[in-house]
Amino acid sequence: MDSSLVLYLGRYTLETALLLAAPILLTCIIVGVVVTLFQTVTSIRDMTITIVPKLLAVAIVTLVCSGWMLQVMLRFINEIFGHIQNIGH
Repeated sequence: MDSSLVLYLGRYTLETALLLAAPILLTCIIVGVVVTLFQTVTSIRDMTITIVPKLLAVAIVTLVCSGWMLQVMLRFINEIFGHIQNIGH
């Protein structure tokens, strides 16, 4: 196994993980900022108010993006298994 292949696989793995996590993380950030602004404007100091909108938004984004996420994961797995198969022969 060549060191360039190891570096490629490591980079590809991190890129895929970031790509899969990005929609959910961005949703949490955006909903958190909106809820915080709402709390600041209305002077509500309850910390539990932020959890419910984040959970609902993450659930909706996960349902909407699940097909795309599955395709990305399957493409990643097929490529990784292809490299494993090439190493074995």
